[in-house]
Amino acid sequence: MRAVIQRVSTASVTVEEAVTGQIQQGLLILLGIEDADTQEDIQWLSSKIVNLRIFNDDNGVMNLSVKDIHGDILLVSQFTLHASTRKGNRPSYIRASKPDVAIPLYEKMIAQLEHDLGTAIQRGIFGADMKVSLLNDGPVTIIIDSHNRE
Repeated sequence: MRAVIQRVSTASVTVEEAVTGQIQQGLLILLGIEDADTQEDIQWLSSKIVNLRIFNDDNGVMNLSVKDIHGDILLVSQFTLHASTRKGNRPSYIRASKPDVAIPLYEKMIAQLEHDLGTAIQRGIFGADMKVSLLNDGPVTIIIDSHNRE
């Protein structure tokens, strides 16, 4: 799994002019899923996201997690995170999972994030043409890949 995590003041996702998910202070997470992903990847990545200390404490130091600040999470599926640009100028998405594999993993990730955060999260609609709006706070943007645990 590959996640682009953005610390936001506000974020929303719209499908066909209807808002399907909206948050205030918290994390917007763009999530790419591949066939090699497992329940272990879900658990590791969810724990990493929820406990990632990227919010400022009273001294202005990034020392608090989204859980610590009682922030929100907006999760949006994005198969293009697994784009390969090795050959030519048209990206290949061969590593991105097809919906029959990706949807169950996406739903498990939602459940794991809700469990680890202790509250419901907001989300987009898998496979839909989504319009994502955000106010990146900082900006703070972090990329995490569960198969490259740096």
